[in-house]
Amino acid sequence: MHKYAVVLFNLGGPDSLEAVEPFLFNLFSDRDIFKIPFGQKLFAKIMSRLRAPKVKEKYKHIGGKSPLNEWTELQRSMLHAELQKVFSGVEVYTAMRYWNPTIEEVNEKIAEIPFDKIALIPLYPHYSLTTTGSAFNEWRRNYKGDTGRLTYVYDYFANLKYISALNERIDESIGRFPKEVRGDIQIVFSAHGIPESLVKKGDPYPKQITKTVECVMEARNYSHEYHLCFQSKVGPAKWLKPSTDEMITGLAAKRKRQLLIVPVSFVSDHIETSFELDIEYRIIADKADIENYLVMKGLNDSTIFVAALKELAVQALQSKN
Repeated sequence: MHKYAVVLFNLGGPDSLEAVEPFLFNLFSDRDIFKIPFGQKLFAKIMSRLRAPKVKEKYKHIGGKSPLNEWTELQRSMLHAELQKVFSGVEVYTAMRYWNPTIEEVNEKIAEIPFDKIALIPLYPHYSLTTTGSAFNEWRRNYKGDTGRLTYVYDYFANLKYISALNERIDESIGRFPKEVRGDIQIVFSAHGIPESLVKKGDPYPKQITKTVECVMEARNYSHEYHLCFQSKVGPAKWLKPSTDEMITGLAAKRKRQLLIVPVSFVSDHIETSFELDIEYRIIADKADIENYLVMKGLNDSTIFVAALKELAVQALQSKN
């Protein structure tokens, strides 16, 4: 009997207020994102200590911890149940880039089991060096086994089941608007931003995000006016534009009063959806006289999204790479 493993990669998030600073330390220690010529650990220590108080306040507003960990575990267990219908000997793991279980820990577990094939699947549908690239680099640094067993899934931004999962959530969200204004809804796709410098170096992320948005709207027969913007800018460098807050105020200036915010680069709710979009930017929307401001919930427990992961996993495990 063949033995298979699937590893789902995600960012991870602090599971308590006390975990915020060490989580940030792990983030700022990532050399794929913060390329410090020397003193990386010192830089990470200073930055995490400076930012922790403000970030803690944000987490207090959403229950004192990140919901991402629990949603990721649910996605893992749902996928495991589905894959057991196809393979009798299959295990599914989650590996977090900046929290627990760490990529290093998952590598140690997998090293003890003679898997015939290991599929590596990011919970980031769109490839960027800052997400999937960083996670896969960390995996390679820690992996000690036969690389011939590994198969990498780099992206799935146009996967039909993933697109269907997004549209199911969009339809649910539209149903929460008053009937008389549903035709006036502006669908605002909000993706996590990245520095423009990365795009100039060839990072495919913005093109893949744009493709996802087009696939979603094409599947909807372009049911509503729609827009793409980017959030979560950090630091003084130029990031992808337009920003989500600018998009909100810009639409308000055009007398667009019905906004549905669709987090498009995230597959589960976390601080950037639950706080940044649903609390911080809601204040901006209220000040701009937006009548109805609604943030779509993440894919979280979506059975259609898990079906997309199952499809990717089966293809990867049955491939002859």
